[in-house]
Amino acid sequence: MTAFASTDQRKEARLNLRVSNRQDSLVRQAAATVGKNVTEFVLDSACVMAEHVLADRRRFVLDDAAWDRFLALLDRPVRTKPRLKALLEEPSILDRP
Repeated sequence: MTAFASTDQRKEARLNLRVSNRQDSLVRQAAATVGKNVTEFVLDSACVMAEHVLADRRRFVLDDAAWDRFLALLDRPVRTKPRLKALLEEPSILDRP
């Protein structure tokens, strides 16, 4: 369960959506399959997708301290990692006939 789908939180907002008969049937069947009511199923599914979308965004805003740490990591000297180098030099499964 996601942090957003906790049942301990007071629910003050409402989401309304219109669905086709086919979508309604599909969602109800899936909810029943996993032992959830429709509200729980839709909310959990929507929160998982929302977290995925937000985690995959390309722009991140950092405060000054976090930005300085990020730049320090980018500017640190390169370290050779022999095991990683050996792994990357092995033929890929895509390279094999």
